[in-house]
Amino acid sequence: MDLENRKFFIICSILFFTAIISWVFLPVSNLAEQSWSFATAESPFSFKAPKPNIWSELTEDETREVYNFVAAELPDLNLVTRPENGVGNFTYTVETLRPNKTDAISYLYGDDHSPERWAKLVLGQSINNERYLVYYAVGPLPISESSTVTPLEYPFRSGKNMVKSPILDYFSLSEFGDAVGRNVSDITRELLGAAMGDDGLDALKCWPRTTTVTRAGLVLWFQFFRSGQGSGGRTLLPQGLYFKANASSSDKSDWSVEEWFYNGKIYASVEEFRNALDTLQRTPANLDGDWTETEDFDSSPPGRELPPPVSVQPFGTRYKLDRKEKFVSWFGFEFYITTSQATGLALFDIRFKGQRVMYELGLQEAMAHYAGDDPMAGGQEFLDTFFGMGKNMFELVPGYDCPAYADYMDTQYHMLREVHELPSSICIFEYTADHLLSRHTTQYSVTASRNTYLVVRSVSTVGNYDYAIDYIFYMDGTIETKVRASGYIFAAFYRANKTEGEDEYGHRIGEAVSSSVHDHVINFKADLDVAGPRNDMIRLALEPTTKSYNWDLPEVKERNTMHLVEYPVDAEIGLDWPKNSGEFYIVYSADEKNAFGERRGYRITSGTGLGATPHLTILNSTTLGDSARWAEHDLWVLRNKEHEPRSADPLNYLTPHDPVINFNNMADHESLEHGASGYDGDLVIYFNVGSHHIPHSGDVPNTLMHTSASSVMFVPHNFHDRDPSRESVQGVRLQLNGKKHSGGFAGEQTELRTRSGRKTGAKAHYFGATYRKDLKLDLEAMEPRLEAYRTSEHDVTHLTFNGSAAGIWFGE
Repeated sequence: MDLENRKFFIICSILFFTAIISWVFLPVSNLAEQSWSFATAESPFSFKAPKPNIWSELTEDETREVYNFVAAELPDLNLVTRPENGVGNFTYTVETLRPNKTDAISYLYGDDHSPERWAKLVLGQSINNERYLVYYAVGPLPISESSTVTPLEYPFRSGKNMVKSPILDYFSLSEFGDAVGRNVSDITRELLGAAMGDDGLDALKCWPRTTTVTRAGLVLWFQFFRSGQGSGGRTLLPQGLYFKANASSSDKSDWSVEEWFYNGKIYASVEEFRNALDTLQRTPANLDGDWTETEDFDSSPPGRELPPPVSVQPFGTRYKLDRKEKFVSWFGFEFYITTSQATGLALFDIRFKGQRVMYELGLQEAMAHYAGDDPMAGGQEFLDTFFGMGKNMFELVPGYDCPAYADYMDTQYHMLREVHELPSSICIFEYTADHLLSRHTTQYSVTASRNTYLVVRSVSTVGNYDYAIDYIFYMDGTIETKVRASGYIFAAFYRANKTEGEDEYGHRIGEAVSSSVHDHVINFKADLDVAGPRNDMIRLALEPTTKSYNWDLPEVKERNTMHLVEYPVDAEIGLDWPKNSGEFYIVYSADEKNAFGERRGYRITSGTGLGATPHLTILNSTTLGDSARWAEHDLWVLRNKEHEPRSADPLNYLTPHDPVINFNNMADHESLEHGASGYDGDLVIYFNVGSHHIPHSGDVPNTLMHTSASSVMFVPHNFHDRDPSRESVQGVRLQLNGKKHSGGFAGEQTELRTRSGRKTGAKAHYFGATYRKDLKLDLEAMEPRLEAYRTSEHDVTHLTFNGSAAGIWFGE
């Protein structure tokens, strides 16, 4: 060995020896502890979904192919990229047409090829000089000689694939409203202290809503609002002045103002209204100010000088995520994630411990229905998929919307031949609750199991409201769907002459503003496949009874007690949560039983939040018509049919009395008995969450999420032989003080395992990994760098019938 090599060998030997001595005798550093933890975990890049996500959003290349193919196949339409003043045919939205369940199951659980991939698109189209929104199907993809463009009709029981748009020229209508406002500037300055076109906090705007369901054409009430430029709280700033416009004619010169409304009185013309200014009773102006601001940067009550506790995840994720396929695996749960423009986040092929428990879980519609005694609140309702719960899934704020350690995923949608990116609009994370999953104190010990669950979350901001939607997975197999709401309420103007029934529609929450009572009813689909697709549903009732028992005699002849009575759900039906929670709604497998001969099932129950979930209070809503009949009960049990994939459609908002999907035609009381009319036992549940919202002073400036939470849970019911969470939870058995060292079980003499892994007579015996050493965390683990937030300024969706048609369906 030459001298140079000898020196190199000696140096390497010394370094190696030093490293060994340090590893043996010195404490392992915190950094090494964390690095080791990550090294032992499977790399997230090596985890792959078992099969491709067949429900995934269209790629940019697929969408480009669809645009070009449709233009070539329908040359007579002369499709344009963007319509000018509502004139011209154009491709509005393009997204995935999800495969039928039958094809999907054959692929996922068999050897069949992947289902054909199709696109669903909406065209803005002129038919006989009328404006329509028309559904088409394009496929199969990729485009080939076998691809076609066909009207999309099979998902709609109505037999149609289009609706007539009531708005021929939104921009002219908007200009008409502005012009009316400017022409009465003398009135608005005198009554409201501002005029259209003013700058700053006093700027006035006009918002319309449709008001008639019987007259032909477009008749709207406009209301004046202050702009809310200081806070974005425009819906807290209604002004008490309204006018009714008739825009039914296709000739803009024929549009007219029919009447005015102020402080409870109707005025037949602007002249009559102007002449009454000197004598009418005036209302105070509803002014913007600090009261609409959601942030208080200045107050400093004791404790605010310190940051609050936060959740951290020092050793990385315990779930596995295939980002490309949006596939998640966590402690026995597996599922695919996808999104749509109208309904947002949805989950498919949900399995637990290798068995499918749900084929699909996802939002169908989000409805808010108001009541009041003014022309705006009196008939106001929103069906938010029309505005786009998926399009409005905005970027989540790390460390606030979701923990800093969460995984964030981008989504995109395709509209008006443009790709719209929604960065970090979905988050996934594990969270340990402030309450245990289970605990028990025995004679010798106490055992506590941490309640750690998985959350998939998105937040859709539709105009004035933010809806946080959670899909939550628990270690015992429970699945929860939870919605929380926040944002600005849609307030009503407080009239000066209100006396009788002053609180009939809400509470006074400001000098000139009142709350407006409304129902939130948010509909979800749960396609349960409990141990297979052949399922039955029962109502298991807990009922009082009087019975005689031989062991009671002769002292007690009859005993007042309770027992279980099973009622089969043998036909499609809408159900409400039972009084006193006196019934269990259970979906059972028709074929599978557990080890004790009990049918394997899942119970459906109102979950965590503010009490039982609601349904719509209003009977036969004048405004909604047939567009949201699913809102009339808490949950529905229906046959699962390929041609009934949804309970609602976003276009229902435009034609509520002749909707594209009328839920009544789906829930038509067909038999749920196996074999009846070809029924194979595959049922589907539609359920509602939401609230009866009576806003009060605490809703100003924003509604609080903990007071607006609502959920439904799907809980295993004899689905397993034992609680499956025991093998997954982390917890401790702690020996109580005393002479025994049994570990908590009489007669047991085994010594306990401590944090370090040595067996001693110490008190704590941990199951599942626990923290063993001090940790050092970067600041970003507790307070992320928000300079990386990517979303740019944007226009907030206008929640008016007309504004939405411009901002959503026709685009500017």
